[in-house]
Amino acid sequence: MASATQDPPNTPIQREPAGFLRRRWLWPTVALLFILVVAAGADSLFIEPFRIEVTHFDIRAPISAPLKIAQLSDLHTHGMGRNERRLLEILDAEKPDAIVITGDCLGNLAGDYEWCKDLYEQLHAPLGVWFVRGNWEKEHPLHRERLFYHEVGVNLLVNASAAIHPDVWLVGLDDPYSGRARLDAALAGVPPNAYKIAIFHSPGYFDRIGGRVNLCLTGHTHGGQVRLPFLPPLWLPKGCGRFVEGWYESQGSKMYVNRGLGMSNLPIRFLCRPEISFFTLHP
Repeated sequence: MASATQDPPNTPIQREPAGFLRRRWLWPTVALLFILVVAAGADSLFIEPFRIEVTHFDIRAPISAPLKIAQLSDLHTHGMGRNERRLLEILDAEKPDAIVITGDCLGNLAGDYEWCKDLYEQLHAPLGVWFVRGNWEKEHPLHRERLFYHEVGVNLLVNASAAIHPDVWLVGLDDPYSGRARLDAALAGVPPNAYKIAIFHSPGYFDRIGGRVNLCLTGHTHGGQVRLPFLPPLWLPKGCGRFVEGWYESQGSKMYVNRGLGMSNLPIRFLCRPEISFFTLHP
């Protein structure tokens, strides 16, 4: 009977060189990174800018009946495009009592108000559509501004206030960053016990208005527009202060920073969807 052959006890084990292993994993890793970059680029250009997130918030307030307010911000509209048409569908389904627009509807640096006009004329709410300037409107002032907004059915508030309900007043401020916000002038004539909603563009002003109104609705930040996981925003415009998106509170006042619908500088969004917000005040 033949005996089985065995390797000598000290035969070395064949191992692939470390450099070969590194080369073996290099190209699959590069290919995977390339695929991820292409996918992220496609998402930021063609998908996420049009995935509008609809957010709803319920707020207790000393009012006599429920009131639903839609907030739009930073539309940067180029006419009736995909987001604008979707916006109108959402508003038609939600049926808000009032619509507030917290600035920056212009879509390019040339200040084309005709593109805004196409959208403004299709916005309707029982208690009106209300607008405050953003920095883009301040940088591109409109001749006969009040007449323009009157003709398109939008109420312009510049350091002024208006009652949209017996218990609820809108306090509209000029853009605090690029203009001159005059809170005292805007609050003049507002009943002390009214529920006060301040609408303005740049949220950095919140540290100065806290305690004097009940609720602030702002925009300007775009939520950062391009966000990377676990990192702060890569860039924010001046006038944002420490605020990026969502809820903040100071001295009994609350502020919501809307991420906006449009884009500026770069036509991309990443991990930062466009947003329309609805706030329902309950007695």
